[in-house]
Order: sequence, then structure tokens, then C-alpha cells
Amino acid sequence: MRGESPRVSASASRRPAIPAAIWALGGVSLLMDVSSEMIHSLLPLFLVTTLGAGAFAVGVIEGIAESTALIVKVFSGALSDYLGRRKGLAILGYALGAATKPLFAVATGAGLVLAARFVDRIGKGIRGAPRDALVADLTPPEVRGAAFGLRQALDTVGAFAGPLLATALMLLWADDFRAVFWVAVVPAVLAVALLVVGVHEPSTPHVGRRTNPIRSDNLARLSAGYWWIVAVGAVFTLARFSEAFLVLRAQQAGIAIAFVPMVMVAMNVVYSLTAYPFGRLADRVDHRTLLAWGLVVLLAADLVLALDPGPRTMLAGVALWGVHMGMTQGLLATMIAAAAPTDLRGTAFGFFNLVSGIAMLVASVLAGYVWQRWGARFTFYAGAAFCVAAFVLLASKRGASAAGPP
Repeated sequence: MRGESPRVSASASRRPAIPAAIWALGGVSLLMDVSSEMIHSLLPLFLVTTLGAGAFAVGVIEGIAESTALIVKVFSGALSDYLGRRKGLAILGYALGAATKPLFAVATGAGLVLAARFVDRIGKGIRGAPRDALVADLTPPEVRGAAFGLRQALDTVGAFAGPLLATALMLLWADDFRAVFWVAVVPAVLAVALLVVGVHEPSTPHVGRRTNPIRSDNLARLSAGYWWIVAVGAVFTLARFSEAFLVLRAQQAGIAIAFVPMVMVAMNVVYSLTAYPFGRLADRVDHRTLLAWGLVVLLAADLVLALDPGPRTMLAGVALWGVHMGMTQGLLATMIAAAAPTDLRGTAFGFFNLVSGIAMLVASVLAGYVWQRWGARFTFYAGAAFCVAAFVLLASKRGASAAGPP
């Protein structure tokens, strides 16, 4: 990690402020996450207890939904590059998400829930890469890490506020799922309104004839440094796998079933509190060094969770997991933005999200297999082994051109 000279510190004090549009985009993410998590935290129970669906149906619905989002992300990012505009696609994606919320409240069978989840994930796929590219377009390079960290922090506030609000309303309204789902419509509509009013896309005049961003000659412009970052992100994801296994581990730790969801709330609280400070740090230090420290924290989390934890040990492991997320997720987005040509940023984020999403599916399947075959302890040992593999990949990249701050 580089030390800061007085000259660097003085220049850092003159760094530009984060644009107001980034705060607005963070608010949009927060509101939509509150809405989505109010529904998603209750949806499996709603399907099983109210609609009479089985666990297999729940798995099919979630599998189709998430794979759909992965595929759409690539094409929406490329389309935003081709059009030279991001905001319209982001509005479309968020509007589709908002439009699905009432469908959960009126659903009388698993078929309508599947349709709603399918359209909702299409919306997520459409908005993801253009939104991240828009953050990069709006933000000066000197504060890009802070901007991505801020948006991620606000997004994660929604990720824990949604389940908390859903739990409170379920207690207040005697487990009335449909009433909670109707309330979730409100923040979704507010998210779309805030995006329309609060974010103004920068003018980026196009020079020359527009071409397909995913043509071979355009993809060749994505440098080896970019693809190295994509590979690093995938291996990080393999080391982390699905957070559903944290919930299962919490139950094994003796935490009462009613309070098991609070484990995810705790993780997201830590994540939201650390994302912005580490985003700011990413604007000042070597990126590869910060990624390496993020791996150290994840390795520590895996080793703690591999023990036979009681509630306190379990929460310590979950807190370390949240710190790792805060250190690395905004940082990887910052590195993608720096490595990709300006006119291919949407495509770059699309491929990054696709590869990371596939890695998450693979990691979760492997984690589930290891858990069932050898037990929970070896699942987290496997995660630690992937941390070591990620260290090797980080060490293989020399020079600061792809790893240093702007």
C-alpha cells in the first residue's frame, strides 16, 4: 500500500465532490432494495404456506429468475453503449421491477409468482450494467471509488431495511403477506420517480458510425487488464459462494429460528457501514493491495465459520464477511470502469456481471454438495482454499497499470 506524501494529501483535499446524481442513484437503489427485500424475504414462506407450493417449485422459480438476470445484463450493457445513452434503459429496468410488485400481492398460484419474478429479474438485468456505467460516466476519476462505494452502501441499507420492515409489518398485521406486499409497491414507485427527476445524464456526443459493441473488433478493445479483473472477480465469488449458507450455519450455531434472518441483517449493516469508507480508500491506494486485504478478511471469516461456532463466534464470522464485501465490491466496479473504454463501459459491466453471476451459481452448487457430503466445516474450508487461489491470481499480475488508483 502506498504511503501518502504531504503533496498527495494536499491534492487529495482538493478532490472534486461526489456529484449529486450519484446520491440520487444511491437513493434509487436503496428504495428499490427496500421494496424487493420486503417481498423476497417473505416469498419462500408465502409460496409454501399460502400458495401450497413445494420446495422444488421455489428452487425452479429462483433459478429461472436469477439466470434470466445474468443473461439480460450483457445485452443491456451493450445496448447502452450502442445507443450512447444509459438513463433510459435504467428507467425501463426499474419501472419493470416496480410494475411486478402488485403481482405478488394478488397472486393465487405459483405460476403468477414465477411470471412476476421473471419480469422483475429482466428489469434487474436491464438496469444493472447501464446504471454502473452511468455512475462511471457521471463521476470524475479521482472520486470514482468513493462514488461506487457510496452507491453500494445505500443499496445495502435497503437490503437490511427491507427485511426489518417486513418483519415489523408481519408482527403488526398478524402475518398478512399480501398487505406487506402492497406496502412494498410504494418504495418501488418512489425509486422510479427519483431516477426520472434526480439524475440527468451527461452529454456524450457520438463521433462516427455506431457499431455493435459485442462485435469481435470491439471486444478486442477490452484489454487483457480488463479480463484479468473479470477473472479476479469470478475467483472472489467462488471463494464467497451464496450467503444462504450463512443462514444455515447460523441455525447450526444455536440461534433461534425466529432470529436467524437477523444474521443477514447484521452482515448487511456491516457491509453498508464499510462500503463508502473503503470506496474512498480505493481512490488513494493500490487496488491490488486493497483486494489482497479483502481476501485476508474473507479467509479469516471462512476459518471462523468453519469452527463449531456459538452465536457470538457466528456473528464475528458474519461481521468479517460484511467487511470483506465492503472492501471489495465497489472496488471491483471501480477497476472495471477504469479498465474499459468509455464507449464500452456498459458492455464491460455486462460481461463482468455475467461471469461473476455464473461463478456464484457454480460456487453455490459446489458449496451445497460439499455441505451435504462432508459437512458445513468443509464448505468453509473450501471457501478458504479458493481465497488462496485468488491470492495466486493477484500475485500473477505485475505493475500498477491495471491495479492502481486513478
